[in-house]
Amino acid sequence: MAATAESDTSRNPFRRPKATTGFWSWLTTTDHKKIGILYFVTAFTFFIIAGLQALLIRVQLAGPDGQALNPDQYNQIFTMHGITMIFLALMPLSAGFFNFVMPLQIGARDVAFPRLNAFSYWVFLFGGIFIYSSIFLGGMPDGGWFNYAPLSSQVGPDPMAGTIVDAHVSRMLFYSIGLQIVGLGSLVSSVNFVVTILNMRAPGMTLMRMPVFTWMTLVTSFLMLFAMPIIGVALWQLMFDVRFGGNFFDPSAGGDPILWQHMFWLFGHPEVYILILPAFGLVSEVLPVFSRKPIFGYAALVFSGIAIGFLGFGVWAHHMFAVGMGPVANAAFALTTMFIAVPTGVKIFNWLGTVWGGKLTFPTPMLFALGLIGMFTIGGLSGVTHAVVPHNYQHTDTYYVVAHFHYVLFGGALFGLFAGMYYFFPKMTGRMLGEKLGKWHFWLILIGFNATFAPMHILGLQGMPRRVDTYPAGYGWEFWNAVETAGSFLIAVAVLIFVINVVISRRSGVVAGDDPWDARTVEWLTTSPPKPHNFDEIPQVTSRDELWNRKYTSDHGKPIRVPAGGSGEAAHEHEAHDIHMPDPSFFPLVAALGITIAGYGVFTGGIAMAAIFGLGLVVGLYGFFGWAFEPPSEDDH
Repeated sequence: MAATAESDTSRNPFRRPKATTGFWSWLTTTDHKKIGILYFVTAFTFFIIAGLQALLIRVQLAGPDGQALNPDQYNQIFTMHGITMIFLALMPLSAGFFNFVMPLQIGARDVAFPRLNAFSYWVFLFGGIFIYSSIFLGGMPDGGWFNYAPLSSQVGPDPMAGTIVDAHVSRMLFYSIGLQIVGLGSLVSSVNFVVTILNMRAPGMTLMRMPVFTWMTLVTSFLMLFAMPIIGVALWQLMFDVRFGGNFFDPSAGGDPILWQHMFWLFGHPEVYILILPAFGLVSEVLPVFSRKPIFGYAALVFSGIAIGFLGFGVWAHHMFAVGMGPVANAAFALTTMFIAVPTGVKIFNWLGTVWGGKLTFPTPMLFALGLIGMFTIGGLSGVTHAVVPHNYQHTDTYYVVAHFHYVLFGGALFGLFAGMYYFFPKMTGRMLGEKLGKWHFWLILIGFNATFAPMHILGLQGMPRRVDTYPAGYGWEFWNAVETAGSFLIAVAVLIFVINVVISRRSGVVAGDDPWDARTVEWLTTSPPKPHNFDEIPQVTSRDELWNRKYTSDHGKPIRVPAGGSGEAAHEHEAHDIHMPDPSFFPLVAALGITIAGYGVFTGGIAMAAIFGLGLVVGLYGFFGWAFEPPSEDDH
């Protein structure tokens, strides 16, 4: 048998040796758990970069007439902070949970398309590197993360002239091409997650037995599937405007700059829910465990998430009340903005119903979950005011809006992601994060967050405009800006504590065991960390809280704990045999690299453009053809 396998390998040029440990194993992995960890590490690195950019912004605005950054530097830092936080930090942090947790929650051994999963990660990584390589090639994008046309779509030199584009065009190209590359990763991963959830659930795992986080993964994946092509088309149009004189958004040539806003926000508002729904799912897993109660109103919670995803495509123009759409359009989108608050409110009452009357404990995951409820409620209430069109006229383009979306995306999404990190860290690593440092992290970030963003409501109502690099003295804005800057540094200290906690706990933290939280769902049925194949035996699911029901029986209405080891994979002493998992492969990495190399060709002209495109094409085709002809899994029989 061994000789046959060896001869097959020698005959097939696309067959590569299998690496299970070491650096090469991370470059070639198709294991959903390793890919999830790669997402976490990479996205959190980008999160720290974006946080440092935020500190520079706050230093610049700490007092009037700030001189820490010149206007051009400020525009670049301001733009990259938004791009990095949204596309390179929060979205991929959610993808890390999708990859690691979701297959375990549905009792699967892997995702439906493991190599496509790896490809999505490498596309995301190379897309982020591509955008940040702009530092060395004319400067970073500087038009805001929204990059409104027509200011962003000034035409560059003749593409056939053989010259390198100027700084402005270069920055816009890095924005448009870089986000297209990153968006490709999100698009293909959404297909993968949808197929996995619909087709790979364990026996008995009906849709209405799925954990809430898996439901939110499914809804978010559909949102990405329909929203990403919209921004993709807009980015292609922007690229053609800038590099090839496409005139899609140039009013002097018959284009329409408002078209960019419609396309951007038709993606941009579903994007808000792409960021927040995974956090909602994580909180819906944490609260029942530390309340020792089933989730309150499971069906209402699930269908409200679906309703949010559906209604999220009908509210985009509340970002555009001030562009002159007219009273009919303004009234219509004001109503849809009010309607979408209803399913969001349902979720909040579901969570409150879950903790009400429960036997509450307050480890760090529970603190962050409760923090999300409070902070997101504040952000949601300020968001409803956007539906009042006259009020919107007053606070649009002011710091009131900045306060609102940070309460939603930081107080909501990031608090939920931190809850998930503390909750699932034992499952990922086999060790517990330190509770003492965890509580310091929570309280410092809660205080720092409110000190940073609550005063922005006041400044916005006082008329301080957003997107400005300085402001004059005498307007009464100095005090609150100083408070905000102090709060931002408190957030930085809290994040540093979290990083220290992760490093210490990963090396010498308390050994977690398979089920350290006395959890309820199937992912805690297997070992911590899980085996490469996740489960020796695919679990047979009979109820929504499958693990809870396996651990506890009823004796005259009183719960009795099943003896330790009686419910989990640890009870199986046999080793798994004949479970064939997908082989590692470096072809997804090569294919993603080829796409990224081709992206640089747009910055040149003539022969240089053809040469760079050709190189990217060759590398990409080698990756895709190798991927297509590589055997899908090892078979020694």
